[in-house]
Amino acid sequence: MARAENVNPVILVWARESAGLSLEEAAERLGITSSERSSAVEKLGEIEAGAKFPTRNQLTRFAQVYRRPLITFYMKQPPRKGERGEDFRTLPAAVSNRDSANLDALLRDIRARQEMVKSLLEDEEETRPLPFVGSANVNQGVEALVKSIAAKIGFDPDTQRRRSPNTGADDLFRELRLRTEAIGVFVLLVGDLGSHHSAISETVFRGFAIADEIAPFIIINDQDARSARSFTLIHELAHIWLGQTGISGTADKVEPATPHGRIEQFCNDVAGEFLLPSSAFQQKPRELDGDTKEAASHIITQLAQRWGVSEPMVAYRIHRLGWISANVYRELASDYAARWNALKERTKEKARETEGGPSYYTVKQFKLGNALIDVVRRTLRENLLSHTKAAKVLGVKPNSVEPLLRNLERSRGALIPDLRG
Repeated sequence: MARAENVNPVILVWARESAGLSLEEAAERLGITSSERSSAVEKLGEIEAGAKFPTRNQLTRFAQVYRRPLITFYMKQPPRKGERGEDFRTLPAAVSNRDSANLDALLRDIRARQEMVKSLLEDEEETRPLPFVGSANVNQGVEALVKSIAAKIGFDPDTQRRRSPNTGADDLFRELRLRTEAIGVFVLLVGDLGSHHSAISETVFRGFAIADEIAPFIIINDQDARSARSFTLIHELAHIWLGQTGISGTADKVEPATPHGRIEQFCNDVAGEFLLPSSAFQQKPRELDGDTKEAASHIITQLAQRWGVSEPMVAYRIHRLGWISANVYRELASDYAARWNALKERTKEKARETEGGPSYYTVKQFKLGNALIDVVRRTLRENLLSHTKAAKVLGVKPNSVEPLLRNLERSRGALIPDLRG
């Protein structure tokens, strides 16, 4: 059996460790079996030590399991830095090696897809750099940036949006997403590497932005609560206006004393003012006791339902206004997180017990967004893109490209509300 004799074993070790896998976990995922002479772990250890070379089939499996291009294993040395890119902001809190590895893999995948989209757009004569990317700075203040974003997407933040608590957040996100895509920003919902086994928690990242002048991308973690997506979308739009590419975490995990923390808090404040403007806080409710969680929770629920936003966002906003104490805010944030985790578990149980629901292509369309699918549709029909490359841009198999495009055409671009818990 042919073996890959020019593979650097050091790269094998680096690729496994950067994927967040132990020897035992990797051996199992690679399908290495034990024999009478040696265990699966020992066999993998021999390959990593250079005592044995992997077969070419095994090397292909390494690439799949470690989520690295095959050519990576022929490098002389591992990269000096991670592949998030120097312009990616660091994570707001320590995460496990597994989560960090999954996030790195997701970032590499999105980066590659964004670069392909940028290349496609650059080939079109009418494409011009988007002037709003990098047009702002923090010294202009929160209100100035809110007004700039609102004017560009044609949305009045001061218009009170009275909706039912069950649909308000979905409607608001759908409207903001469509308006954002209309100005040339691609908005995707992605929270895993293709299966629920690789899901990345919202505690690891809420979203990230690629502030490119031709093809800016916003990624929103679809593992997060539906009601939180509008906040993440505007937060990441603020980063695009600032010309900053990078990852964002939860608002309550920001350390404002650091340069990164100050930027994150600024973008949080922009999102807060945009979605729940100062006109909603002309007067502090008399019944609001800043040191009593129950009283604060009641007011927060009312405001969230009235404006179609999440309760954690309202809590963050009134905490920044000084209406509730830091202790009450922390307790509320903990309660909201526990409630969301419980809801996710109930949703998983319900999904296991029931069948049916939206089709694969309807779900995929919602996650990818109409803007990205339409670029693929247009360039594919003009013979500027192959089905193989189209599949890479969309993150699907080649035989799923045409059904996905037809689904978009049938729906006439209508994005459905959310599909999960």
